[in-house]
Amino acid sequence: MADFIFKLSPNIVLGSYTSSRLGQFARDWGSKFMVVMDPILKEVGLTEKILQSLTDRNIEFFVFSELPDGASTKAIQQALALAKDAHIHGVIAVGGGKAMQIAKAVSAYYNEVLDLYTFVEGSMPSASPLPLLCLPTTPRAPFVFSDSIPVIDSRNKELKLLKVQQSLCKLIIFDPNLTVTLTENQITSMSLESLALLIEGYLSPKATFFSDMIIEKGVEQLGYALNNSQATATTTPMEVLLTQGGCMASLGTACSSVGTATLLSMTINSRFKISRSLVSSILIPYVIDDAANFKTERISKLAKLFQISVPSESTETLVSSFAENIRQRLAKANLPTRLKDLSVSIDKLSLAAEDAGNLELITTLPRSMTTDELFDLLKLAY
Repeated sequence: MADFIFKLSPNIVLGSYTSSRLGQFARDWGSKFMVVMDPILKEVGLTEKILQSLTDRNIEFFVFSELPDGASTKAIQQALALAKDAHIHGVIAVGGGKAMQIAKAVSAYYNEVLDLYTFVEGSMPSASPLPLLCLPTTPRAPFVFSDSIPVIDSRNKELKLLKVQQSLCKLIIFDPNLTVTLTENQITSMSLESLALLIEGYLSPKATFFSDMIIEKGVEQLGYALNNSQATATTTPMEVLLTQGGCMASLGTACSSVGTATLLSMTINSRFKISRSLVSSILIPYVIDDAANFKTERISKLAKLFQISVPSESTETLVSSFAENIRQRLAKANLPTRLKDLSVSIDKLSLAAEDAGNLELITTLPRSMTTDELFDLLKLAY
């Protein structure tokens, strides 16, 4: 097991209607902010509600929502230029992964004099970051707690991992009420992506007793939510359980590491704009099947926590039933269960496998894998 070194940052606030206190929290770090916001929030009627909290506290802000290409280097450059012209005190991210990643980049590189592509090529930031506050509108926020940002290199559409400062994010607010705007299919795929993150963090060679503790509790919470367990249904709403599980998935992988499904889902999303959560949900049963060869006991423990029950309760049966349970959930929600249903050819997916092989995350997978082996996994799921 890896050495355990832990510093608690950022502060975490999780609870219903906590988004209404965003302005109250923001005042601790300044009075002039850039708000990086997912444009879809305006369509579902959340934009004014969230920003009103800042207006009520007399906090100056402007909104950046130009995210057509996702968290791309082009979008980051545009956001950085606007932020520097406005002389802001901090950055607020509201939305999903795109908003979080762009806001993290603005916060990390605001005081840097070097060009953004210097950091894309691997340089570490040396200047102090701006305070960053995050308000995810989905039940999970991977990479918010970590010291890296997955971004799309606009020059070639390759995924790059940018390094950021450890103390960058000051506060993250999880408000379960914000997830009620999601469709049932979105909730299913994002919940399964949270489960994928938990499984990956548990299998990672970087796992510690601390990440194990968080991840086990996260799997248990997702099991309660997705299985409609009567023991908690009367006291804790499903959206709260999903948010708790997603928060622990995000924190658990930051203390450990993401794995194969997340790595490939990010490179596929970068190349082809296909939903990361959907790709991850399709891939995780195959990751479980693969891990059955060398991490059987750990997978079977998670299966029990997720409330997978089989007559014999042998470890092999539990593991196979765990993978099949995820496939059945996708089918029941009328979501794709194979990559071929995502309108991308297997030849194109080979590019994503090559991109994944070039990222340092490949060194933290549950087992050593080459680019060819990553492509073999994609072929299995195709």
